[in-house]
Amino acid sequence: MAALTAGTPAPDFKLQDMNGKQFSLRDALSRGPVVAAFFKISCPVCQYTFPFIERIYQAYTSNKLTIVGISQNDKKDTAAFMKEYGVTFPLLLDDTNTFPVSNAYGLTNVPSVFWIAEDGEIEISSVGWDRKDIEAISRKAADTTGTTPKPVFLPGEQVADFRAG
Repeated sequence: MAALTAGTPAPDFKLQDMNGKQFSLRDALSRGPVVAAFFKISCPVCQYTFPFIERIYQAYTSNKLTIVGISQNDKKDTAAFMKEYGVTFPLLLDDTNTFPVSNAYGLTNVPSVFWIAEDGEIEISSVGWDRKDIEAISRKAADTTGTTPKPVFLPGEQVADFRAG
């Protein structure tokens, strides 16, 4: 089963964050759209992707937009990933035995990044690294927060168009 596609309702979920606080998708959507980025710490494409998601988070931090990572690893390994890749947005912990949220979203590869609209519909479903999808997420983040779009990629930076997850 492939990851859920755009136009599909996003399955609701509740997960613990790195501080033990419960995150609820339904509660977050009541404030605005949610970007949910699933990852595994050993995945090289996840390691490539997450610093760019961090740039979006830094550019568009707002109470109107929620960005979360969903780790398929334990808390200790996830904390090391956060530190190594400079991730400051909230990371949630999927159950490493049964992966209920990853399975609900039909994941077969990571990273998988979803833009979930306030009505709960997935508007962007991106599997692996897709530069155009990351740019689209950045544009939607600018629109949502009412700010001027900011570049995700630095001048002269070599950024791949696609990398399979």
